[in-house]
Amino acid sequence: MPFNRPRNVTGDSFFAWEGDTLIVNILGKPAAAKDAIGKPKGTQLKISVTAKPKDGRATDYMVRFLAPLFGVAVADIEVVFGQENVNKQLRIKAPKKLPAVFTQSTLDLG
Repeated sequence: MPFNRPRNVTGDSFFAWEGDTLIVNILGKPAAAKDAIGKPKGTQLKISVTAKPKDGRATDYMVRFLAPLFGVAVADIEVVFGQENVNKQLRIKAPKKLPAVFTQSTLDLG
């Protein structure tokens, strides 16, 4: 039996919906020149933040950066795994808006 690892709920995409919750796979880039949502890279979305990677603080900063972009409170974003890793997964409860990279990718979902 393979070792136990998180289920890839997003399939071939960097995001998936579970009811009204948006699940997003992230490839984080801490200590970047600016905060930005990048392009999808495989099954992950590149997100750069200026925060330094120390004790999960860059992830906390990333959540604070993303919350207004999705129209949610910081408390509505859960870090499923990867608090202290560049590979992470977020669950965003009932986002009220989506950054452009999501609306461009929904064309592929049909």
